[in-house]
Amino acid sequence: MDGLRTGEVAEQAGVNIQTLRYYERRGLLAEPHRSIGGHRLYPPDTVALLNVIKAAQRLGFTLDEVAELLDAGRRRHPTPDLRERAINKIAEIDQKIADLSAIRTTLTQVVGARCDSLTNCTCADCPIPYLTIGTAERPSGDCA
Repeated sequence: MDGLRTGEVAEQAGVNIQTLRYYERRGLLAEPHRSIGGHRLYPPDTVALLNVIKAAQRLGFTLDEVAELLDAGRRRHPTPDLRERAINKIAEIDQKIADLSAIRTTLTQVVGARCDSLTNCTCADCPIPYLTIGTAERPSGDCA
């Protein structure tokens, strides 16, 4: 029986053996045939499939999303799902960029204000809310 052994696939695809087994358990890779000696024998296109999976992950798709895309592509009448998912992924990335930009702005303000503590900041005009741990400070007019 022809096929690539586990180590060969892992080396050619640039992944480790545990990744192959994990992808099998997740259903991303079909369970390979076994040699007479019990060794896993993967079809030659397994390396290409692993490269596709890794490329999709680099584009920000989760393994669940990759599995869904692979399943859609394996159907007798595949759905053009990738374009829509890519549009959604772009929106998700844009939101993450906006969030990271806001975080960066706040951290820049923290550095500029010379903040020294999350719990008892002594800088003027602290850009982040802080707590005074162990105090029972209440705004005036509060009833106890």
